[in-house]
Amino acid sequence: MENINAVSSQSRQHIVWLDVVRFVAMFTVVCCHSADPFNYSAGNVSADAENIKLWGAIYGGFLRPCVPLFVMITGALLLPVRGETSVFYRKRISRVFWPFLIWSALYNLFPYLTRLFGCGQDVVLACFPYANEEVMGRSLGVSLKYISEVPLNFSAISGHMWYIYLLIGMYLYMPIFSAWVEKASEKAKRWFLIAWGVTLFVPYYRVFIDQYIWGACSWNEFYMLYNFAGFNGYLLLGHYLRHHDWSLSKILVWGIPMFLIGYAITFFGFRYMTAFPDCTPEEYELFWYYCSPNVVMMTMPLFLLLKKVKVTNLRIQKALANLTVCGFGVYMIHFFLTGPGIVLARYLHIPIPLQIFFSAVVAFFISWLLVIGIRKISGKYARYIVG
Repeated sequence: MENINAVSSQSRQHIVWLDVVRFVAMFTVVCCHSADPFNYSAGNVSADAENIKLWGAIYGGFLRPCVPLFVMITGALLLPVRGETSVFYRKRISRVFWPFLIWSALYNLFPYLTRLFGCGQDVVLACFPYANEEVMGRSLGVSLKYISEVPLNFSAISGHMWYIYLLIGMYLYMPIFSAWVEKASEKAKRWFLIAWGVTLFVPYYRVFIDQYIWGACSWNEFYMLYNFAGFNGYLLLGHYLRHHDWSLSKILVWGIPMFLIGYAITFFGFRYMTAFPDCTPEEYELFWYYCSPNVVMMTMPLFLLLKKVKVTNLRIQKALANLTVCGFGVYMIHFFLTGPGIVLARYLHIPIPLQIFFSAVVAFFISWLLVIGIRKISGKYARYIVG
């Protein structure tokens, strides 16, 4: 996620509450991916298929703030960008680039390696319940094809890598955006956020009203407010909310209802869209879209509430700081473990409502321990493996 690596340790002072936000964001990301077997495959328990889909939607909707929280952390810590742009690029992009390449290759080689070592197709399905027929063929040619396409996009079995493309893009853009952020008044920042808020409705407009808006057409996708859209709004929102606070009473009175309304729209909207048998992938994800008003309604009060958390225990502070260092590696590794975590939960007869949480706990802490081990063994070369 946000270069989950030591960003805060490189800032002017360590901000413990942002470590808390990072922990919540990291765990909810793992939890979100643990829900994939519920939302994309019912596995071998077809008798419980509807119950599984229901709990996949319950968890999936609740966990939508995970990615926005990471982007907000990035904005809170790195805006405005200090120092030379070339130094910023070298430090930020190089720290994610090599682990991204290494782990992308490992994910794409995994199906072929399972066949090479005599494992059944069920191993691939356990890790990647949404694997397509091409993946299930487990050929070296397909693996190499996927690897060759990494410069263009992620593959069917490395879905979580979508964020790394976004992260690199944000890093490339941040020094440019930063020049405005540093000089803009608070009023100007609020106007930007208002314009961004308007763009959050565009995905719904495209699906329910018309695919084109504000000058967009078959030969132009860059509509009027295009430059205000996307994750840049979360970058600015993280920066803005770091320096603006709500009282706890205001969060409870306004923030909790805001979260609940956002969640209700996310949950019921998702259930509505997925009830159609011919639902397209875009329609399937519509109400889970991170840059949507309902997800912002969930993310903003959660960020403000986590800002109120006080951590005085030194051991907890140390653990949270360690996650800051290890978090990028956890993100790289955990995708291998969430599916098997669900398989283990079902083997242990964990109740369906608790299986996603159980899998997330297992995947999160095993990934964390593996990253700690890799960092100890590889020493100064750890940055190339786990960031």
